[in-house]
Amino acid sequence: MEQNLNEILKLRRSKLAALQEAGKDPFVITKYDQTHHSADIKENYDELEGKTVSIAGRMMFKRVMGKASFCNIQDLKGSIQAYVARDVIGVEPYMDFKKYDVGDIIGIKGEVFKTKTGEISVHASEVTLLSKSLQILPEKYHGLTDTDTRYRQRYTDLIMNADVKDTFIKRSKIIASIRRFLDDRGFMEVETPMLVQNAGGAAARPFETHFNALDEDLKLRISLELYLKRLIVGGLERVYEIGRVFRNEGLDTRHNPEFTLMELYQAYTDYHGMMDLTEAMYRHVAEEVNGTPVITYGEHTIDLGKPFARATMVDLVKQYASIDWSEVKDTADARKIADKLHVEYEDRHEKGDILSLIFEEYVEEHLIQPTFVMDHPIEISPLTKKKPEDPAYVERFELFINGWEMANAYSELNDPIDQRERFKAQEALLAKGDDEANTTDEDFLNALEIGMPPTGGIGYGIDRLVMILTNSPAIRDVLLFPTMKSLDK
Repeated sequence: MEQNLNEILKLRRSKLAALQEAGKDPFVITKYDQTHHSADIKENYDELEGKTVSIAGRMMFKRVMGKASFCNIQDLKGSIQAYVARDVIGVEPYMDFKKYDVGDIIGIKGEVFKTKTGEISVHASEVTLLSKSLQILPEKYHGLTDTDTRYRQRYTDLIMNADVKDTFIKRSKIIASIRRFLDDRGFMEVETPMLVQNAGGAAARPFETHFNALDEDLKLRISLELYLKRLIVGGLERVYEIGRVFRNEGLDTRHNPEFTLMELYQAYTDYHGMMDLTEAMYRHVAEEVNGTPVITYGEHTIDLGKPFARATMVDLVKQYASIDWSEVKDTADARKIADKLHVEYEDRHEKGDILSLIFEEYVEEHLIQPTFVMDHPIEISPLTKKKPEDPAYVERFELFINGWEMANAYSELNDPIDQRERFKAQEALLAKGDDEANTTDEDFLNALEIGMPPTGGIGYGIDRLVMILTNSPAIRDVLLFPTMKSLDK
């Protein structure tokens, strides 16, 4: 088989050499006037019948029948059949066409018609070889099914699997829909640094690098938060950013070390305002991209059209773990409960941390329908306003769908004195070995001292939203080029 493959590859190169010697090198062609895509022709057949069109794409099939042949051309929007006859395109061009291989990129100009079997096709008057494929595509009927190869060679995956192409086209539409939704509500899209001195705004371990020109160590951002809140201080009132962030963590079906995060901040509102905006945005995007707020993910039917549930973390732990957290006195009491529930914790974890660990273990898997989980313990929320009536908790929520965290929002902390104390607590955790803890950002504190209005802020995992709306089982299925271990390692 390997010998046959080598012979096929040699033959393709010899075909290219022959074309070049004959002055027909496809790689010297710089443009082609593509007037229509396959789907345009099929959808508008009544208007285009008998008219001349030019299509271009990859030849996925060819059947030669003496003086006439059929081939199938695949482009961005689908595929269409072309009928190529020697008497129409000419003897020499037809001889060339017969030597073209599956995988070659060709342009076809001709009239739109229907075959005797009723298939909409293009009757070629000209055929142009635009690029010679020197490799072979996977066998048509078995396709490209090995997931590792699919992720490493996404270009081949997109060619062979129409559903994969549809997923990434839909991803683009989802992001465009989000932008329209926010732009219509007066939000401004901005861009902030990726290379930072202080990677704050989230609990995550950063990637580190070195900037040669300044001889200074820098980090890749783990969040967008601290820069966007500086812009709120500057008076921009409603800002958002969609961008890559980087977290030095493991790989699994929901995590990739670089991923797309959207964060937005709105002055003069709180986390309740963020809930209202989030519910409206998710519903809008689902309806605009999928045509319905009701989606199917795996075995679940999820309705984004109904009002999203809202419950506190304490209430949900009581419901699913049968623990009344209002009766838990202190950290020692919380650890006894964790031991009883077989929930693992570390020495540094305090009462609020343990509440969060119990929530993760006992509650998350049940939150299939959209649920805002409100009022988190202060220990896990260093950038959030305290609840005035109970300062052990903060005005924060996470949105859960399908048991996954989809968004994380706060009533933003704008008290610089309180924020400095929170940073000090984070520094203490860092000293104890918590490599995900934040460090003090003096410039951010200076911005808060200038004065930040009451603000609601939220971060959305765009990749998980795309997974939900495309029924994709793994984050790698919605990243064009996911992180992969090098083959030589």
